[in-house]
Amino acid sequence: MSDIGDYKSEIKKLVADIAEKTPEEITDDAKFSEDLGIDSMMALEIVASIEKKYKVVIPEGEIPNIRSLQNIYDLIKKLVSK
Repeated sequence: MSDIGDYKSEIKKLVADIAEKTPEEITDDAKFSEDLGIDSMMALEIVASIEKKYKVVIPEGEIPNIRSLQNIYDLIKKLVSK
């Protein structure tokens, strides 16, 4: 995974599917719970889907920090650059 930009649309679509929104309805800085109505179970589903799709492990301590697409992009970028 060289450039997170290649994956932004895939991640956005994944989040949109789980949130039952269209990708166009979701901005990179939309708050998952406040703006998109994503509850804790949906958030865990997002984390599990990303881990499976990109073969990464998101540390449990990072999960509470995932509140928007931008948080996911930053975290994935950090994890894959290790």
